[in-house]
Amino acid sequence: MRMQHRHDNAVPCLGVRSWRRWQHRSAIEVTNEPILEFKPGSPERAALQKALADLKGKTEAIPCVIGGEEVWTPTVRYQLSPFNHAHKVAKYCYADKELISKAINAALAARKEWDLKPVQDRAQIFLRAADMLSGPRRAEVLAKTMIGQGKTVIQAEIDAAAELIDFFRFNAKYALELENSQPISVDVSTNSMVYRGLEGFVAAVSPFNFTAIGGNLAGAPALMGNVVLWKPSDTALLSSYAVYKILLEAGLPPNVVQFVPADGPVFGDTVTSSEHFCGLNFTGSVPTFKRLWKQVSENLDRYRNFPRLAGECGGKNFHLVHSSADVVSVVNGTLRSAFEYGGQKCSACSRLYAPDSLWPQIKEKLLEEHGKIKVGDPAQDFGTFFSAVIDDKSFARIKKWIEHAKKSSNLTILAGGGCDDSVGYFVEPCIVESKDPQDPIMKEEIFGPVLTVYVYPEKRYKEVLELIDTTTPYGLTGAVFAQEKRIIDEARNLLRNAAGNFYINDKSTGAVVAQQPFGGSRISGTNDKPGGPHYILRWTSPQAIKETHVPLTDWRYAYMQ
Repeated sequence: MRMQHRHDNAVPCLGVRSWRRWQHRSAIEVTNEPILEFKPGSPERAALQKALADLKGKTEAIPCVIGGEEVWTPTVRYQLSPFNHAHKVAKYCYADKELISKAINAALAARKEWDLKPVQDRAQIFLRAADMLSGPRRAEVLAKTMIGQGKTVIQAEIDAAAELIDFFRFNAKYALELENSQPISVDVSTNSMVYRGLEGFVAAVSPFNFTAIGGNLAGAPALMGNVVLWKPSDTALLSSYAVYKILLEAGLPPNVVQFVPADGPVFGDTVTSSEHFCGLNFTGSVPTFKRLWKQVSENLDRYRNFPRLAGECGGKNFHLVHSSADVVSVVNGTLRSAFEYGGQKCSACSRLYAPDSLWPQIKEKLLEEHGKIKVGDPAQDFGTFFSAVIDDKSFARIKKWIEHAKKSSNLTILAGGGCDDSVGYFVEPCIVESKDPQDPIMKEEIFGPVLTVYVYPEKRYKEVLELIDTTTPYGLTGAVFAQEKRIIDEARNLLRNAAGNFYINDKSTGAVVAQQPFGGSRISGTNDKPGGPHYILRWTSPQAIKETHVPLTDWRYAYMQ
């Protein structure tokens, strides 16, 4: 275990002031979970291979969990493995409007007791869940993420193990530190801040691409004393349910988080029409977030509180290369950012701006390394760099973009782009060169393994900064590759609003909890920075309390004498 718990369970009998001082020592120290390497012969590799073998050909039945009970509805569906769509990895059902309403009532019934539970007790549950994920349940959650979401070993490890563990541990640490963040008291009165949960329920809507995001979208509000309806992604149900069960085993009371797979619009309509709706924690597409936001605004008059809306919606992320850049670093960073997990990260690089002076070197190296990328079955072949895209809809959308690249006179496919959905939803990594920096392929999010390059005249570098800033409505991640400090500083200033996570001589993906809290603005979202210390403030409604110890003996003021 990587934590030193520094608080003593026995609370000494102290006066108010010395109790405050004692309380300030009540904290935990946590570090980022080490990323395992899964080398041949290692115990983690053996455990993972066993967990993968256990899932082979299996279909797990995943119910809705409402009021602590497993519920099945007639709307039965299946989650397919992206790289082998003949394998149904999970059988699940959609909650209807009536069942979602029942989930709301079950959550509300548990709210007061959960909110009054000391934050130390709530934090312990998440710390226990993190320890379970770190040790005995690691292989299971990794295997379910690989089989269900098409991740390679390392992509599953940095997500379903390291990131999720970090979210649980650091959020617990931040919550305990927040509890210790108290206002000034004076001789005659004691002031305190109580960090209450929101009055109502929070809806958590999670995406397919990160197991950790689902755990955090539901987990962070719960940690802060809220009750939650969690709607997991249809294409990440297997791993989401595993995380949910781990939380329950770690001691999360059954009604704090309701597990509610559902049709998106039905879920959205039902939760936003409840008077008790008080928060949305969302990761997904821009149109869905906008639809939910509009529904909330239309229903404002019925709510008991102004709901908190937190959303992360993807990006059209850039790598900007200056003529002073290190070419090898540019190529390797771009290949990783653009093609790891098939470009299905919100932070993936999909537009590369290269100077004409360096482009011949970059192009040669890019194509040479591109030829070595292996796309395949990540469970059978650990040499796979990435696997199939998530489902048939995603495959069709990406294929349409590649068709656009083939037909457009502005675009040239330099490598890859083959599509085959006979066994799984496979798309070869595709590199496109564009003569037009305003082509739709440079502006719109594709969410697949497609990288578009625009080669700019070196002397027009400053114009390119303006171009990058104004080409897309997104503002999530971006990177600049340069060796000159003046150039880096200029890029930081001119691209200040173009990315919420900005990288210098590094790829645009791979944000680590507590090191690079993640999120962007513009239409990329509300930039609440999960993974940072301030994120949990979104899920609490603080109450300031003043207690006066000296009686008031006169209503008149001194100046009135």
